[in-house]
Amino acid sequence: MSGLNQTVLSLLGAEVAGARPLHGGDLSEVQLLSLNDGRRVVAKTGPLVAAEAAMLRAIRAAGVPAPEVLGVAGHVLLMEALEETAAGPAGWQALGGALRQLHSVTSPQYGWAEDYAFGAVAIPNAPLQDWPAFWAGRRLLAAPDALPRDLRLRIEALCKRLPDLLPAAPPAALLHGDLWTGNVLFSGAGAYLIDPACYHGHGEVDLAMLHLFGTPPAAFHDSYGALEPGYDERRRIYQLWPALVHLRLFGAGYRGMVEARLEALGV
Repeated sequence: MSGLNQTVLSLLGAEVAGARPLHGGDLSEVQLLSLNDGRRVVAKTGPLVAAEAAMLRAIRAAGVPAPEVLGVAGHVLLMEALEETAAGPAGWQALGGALRQLHSVTSPQYGWAEDYAFGAVAIPNAPLQDWPAFWAGRRLLAAPDALPRDLRLRIEALCKRLPDLLPAAPPAALLHGDLWTGNVLFSGAGAYLIDPACYHGHGEVDLAMLHLFGTPPAAFHDSYGALEPGYDERRRIYQLWPALVHLRLFGAGYRGMVEARLEALGV
């Protein structure tokens, strides 16, 4: 009996009758499993699945749709299987409302109970109460030696300006942390958040990530609600972090994404 089959049997009391791969993140394996009792579940395999399970539970506890965690053991996370549909206006409206609800859950400080990672890119989450300091030290300059020297010097210059560019103490909202459209599962029941990298921070971080590879339609914005003045400039600052992650994970093809935001910010 395979390791995955044994894990499913021990957690759910049924054996795997069939499996097919699902589109998932670049950094983990995701499969749709058919069980011999007729159920279908999603299995995700990776080193940080226990942390992801805790994040999914936190999202659901906030009253926001996310897959139900059915069990976790070792490097295997088992979740409910959801029917995916195309993203229409109703789905985008549901996502806007879900994200506003997620961001209404706040913490006394920025960060998370444990660190996380995107593959080889570590995500330090040790709590701080100063938001510009968190964004500089835990995100943009979390691993300065991993950056090309010229980019590092420009980012260091930007980080010195962050106390003037970012609010000192915005509400420490519960964030998805990696919110692009590939991490939203639209379905007939609404919009589910998947593949989270949760922590508490400025809610605009999720919005900036959602705009990195496209523009959500008006239905999303109408449902999420109004943004504070200065959002457009802060968005460039917040998009720097996922741009740097892509540069480190996938190479120089993403350097232009980093440079475009630095240039727009005048560094």
